[in-house]
Amino acid sequence: MTQATQAHQGPAIGDDVVLLTVPADGGYLGVLRTATAGLAARLHFALDEIEDLRIAVDEACAMLLAIATRGAELECRFAVTDDALAVEVAVSTVRGARLPSESSFAWKVLTALTTSAEAETNGQQATIRLLTRRTEN
Repeated sequence: MTQATQAHQGPAIGDDVVLLTVPADGGYLGVLRTATAGLAARLHFALDEIEDLRIAVDEACAMLLAIATRGAELECRFAVTDDALAVEVAVSTVRGARLPSESSFAWKVLTALTTSAEAETNGQQATIRLLTRRTEN
């Protein structure tokens, strides 16, 4: 299953990449939210853009936690470009796991808070990719 709301263009080779792996437990989402905020601040995102991105990452992780296998880890990849932050979060899933549909409230939150969002599941893993471009002031 693949869900996409807009064409997602990933970061080019040579971009700054940060990889974080945390237990698939809600208690560790603060680590990912903090990393998201720090990297967005590094790109000089506006405060409201930083908060939107933190909420989007939190929502994406919550979607993944709901279908994660016991003892799984959330793998989060942040790619920093000159004007954007791409976030990819993945987790191993239980058999037959499905992410919420594109018409769900959770998915609407992701698409409202980011430039683009997409998701895929392959039977063993689910991945959500978010891209947020800094707005010019």
